[in-house]
Amino acid sequence: MKKFKLNAEPLWWVLFSAGGVCFAVVVPAAILFIAILQPLGLLPQGALDANRADVLLFSLGGFVFIGAVICLPLFHAAHRLRHGLYDLKLGRDNINKYICYGSAALLSALALYWFISGLL
Repeated sequence: MKKFKLNAEPLWWVLFSAGGVCFAVVVPAAILFIAILQPLGLLPQGALDANRADVLLFSLGGFVFIGAVICLPLFHAAHRLRHGLYDLKLGRDNINKYICYGSAALLSALALYWFISGLL
């Protein structure tokens, strides 16, 4: 009987793909609404005022938004860095894997912690 070896590589590729899609779709939309349309006054009055933004951000949807805008692109960047280092033959792949994905996980945890501590 053949033994199967567990491999985490599909998980990293899923996070890479999801992070790339979020970085290409969600981040530009957020920049458009928050940094361009709102200051120019092209959004309806009160669309992103402080109270409404607070209610929207500090909800389950806001938690998902923070994950999509911050956490997933971090894993996308970590995956790109890891494979870039591998292609350049810099360091050992196992060490690079722990450094890159560990940094992404740590920064994601910090972002979500700061988000949750703002809720309490």
